[in-house]
This record gives sequence, C-alpha cells and structure tokens, in this order.
Amino acid sequence: MASYYFDTSALIKLYIEEKGTAAVLDIAEGLAGDHLVILDITLLESRSAIRRREREGDILGPAANQILERIEQDGSSNFLVQPTTSVIEEAARLLDSHALRTMDALQLAGCLTIRHSTPPPLTFVCADTRLCDAATREGLATLNPLV
Repeated sequence: MASYYFDTSALIKLYIEEKGTAAVLDIAEGLAGDHLVILDITLLESRSAIRRREREGDILGPAANQILERIEQDGSSNFLVQPTTSVIEEAARLLDSHALRTMDALQLAGCLTIRHSTPPPLTFVCADTRLCDAATREGLATLNPLV
C-alpha cells in the first residue's frame, strides 16, 4: 500500500470543502496509520488556517471548533506524525537549494526525512505548484489536488 505525505494545504481539504477536496478525499479513503504522514507543525499550521477562516467569516465558531477537534483526533490516531526537530537541518539545506518559504521548506524536509521509513511509494501531496516543483527536483512523486 502506498504512503502519502500531506502538507497543510492538502490536509485542510480533508475537513473543508474547497477546490481539490475530492482528490484529497480519494487518496485518504482507506489509508490509516503509517500510510498518511504529516509533520507535527502541520497541526499548528492547520489551526492557524481554520482560525483565519473563522475570523474572515468563512466558518462559524462552533464549526471551526469541531474541525479543529477532528484534526487533533486524526493527528493522534489516524496519521503518522513526524516530529519537526528531526527535519530542521534538511529544511535549511532546502532553503539554500530552492526558492521556498520557511514553512514550505519544513514541509518538504518532513517528507524527505520520512521517505525511507514509510511503506513505498511515498507521494508528496500539496496544493502549491512551486513546492511540488521543488519536491519533484528532490526526487519525490507529487500530487497537486488542484491540478
């Protein structure tokens, strides 16, 4: 069974209906445990995205709280969560090699770090073309749910 690493842009699509949600749901159906991987800071970045949408009026407070609870529950039971501390050096190398933002470099570093300890093949799932391009240059299979 294949493994998939979800960055925050992909993970959010599991919980909020938006462009690319269908593609991400197709991937996630049937995956469990060590086959769906996220970086631990993805949980924090997801919280930021949900609260921003709440402040902008896209999501009501009770719905935002329910989404955040589901993300936390899934993070502790349905995803393999990679610790950020193990990817800092790799993220620094990526920042020297690619035109990436800090969080993007951390996400890509998380996937690169985990690729040897998850069942192959591992696919980097991300709704950011520039980040997918960098992942491809690093030798990863990518899937952009927006394409």
